[in-house]
Amino acid sequence: MLKIGEIVCLLLFCSLTAQKTLPFDTLRVSTAKDLFADNYGNIYLYQNKDFSFTKYDSLGNQKAKLMLTLPFRIQSVQNPLNIPSFSENAQELKFFDQNLNQIQTINLRQKFGFIKTAYVEDLQQVWLLDESTKRLIQYNFRDDRIINTFSFDFNFENVADLLIFEKKVYFLFGDHLSVYNFKSEKTADFELENGRKLRRENDRIFVVSKTAIYKIEEHALKTVFKADNSQIVDKNSASYFVIKGNKLYLYPLEKEVGIK
Repeated sequence: MLKIGEIVCLLLFCSLTAQKTLPFDTLRVSTAKDLFADNYGNIYLYQNKDFSFTKYDSLGNQKAKLMLTLPFRIQSVQNPLNIPSFSENAQELKFFDQNLNQIQTINLRQKFGFIKTAYVEDLQQVWLLDESTKRLIQYNFRDDRIINTFSFDFNFENVADLLIFEKKVYFLFGDHLSVYNFKSEKTADFELENGRKLRRENDRIFVVSKTAIYKIEEHALKTVFKADNSQIVDKNSASYFVIKGNKLYLYPLEKEVGIK
């Protein structure tokens, strides 16, 4: 039987050997405001200072770069052939291909009030949170057709991210996550710190904060990864990623770990 000291040493060894430092320029990493990773080994960094979005391979070599004149939010790179983004300032949806070339632009200002945030469901539909009318709008942008609208009586101003799945609406704020049905009834509420974005993988929904990643369970948020004092954490289907101390680290997904 292992003694307590041996168990502690074994756990520390497993944690250290699981860690891999990716060869990225420290300047690129230190100024990044968001991080994404697709399932093909590519890393994406968003820089808020110049509204740039850059794609790198796992060796840190630049593969593509996107420059826009206004701030924008990338929703996900889970489908790197069609990457959706939303600009609250421009009131536009933009889609980009694997080389970050623009595929399509949808001007929302001409048809709606003021859209606070958007969730692109697939290649045809988007959910829009209209702050001016306090409505959630299901919109088919291929056919330019409003499918449904749902009223929600609360302040949309501080909504950080939005996700809709199986007739549930997930509203992420900086300090909590609220879950509603389409009748505007709150069905769950979870406290957290520094909430950044939501991510869906099949029937699992994750909440990404500044230093941790949580999986939404029926009555709780389960911490699946945590990296104290990190600048950014994120995940793809195989690994967790951490920017800490101006370096980019990778941890295998099968190890649910806490990094000090």
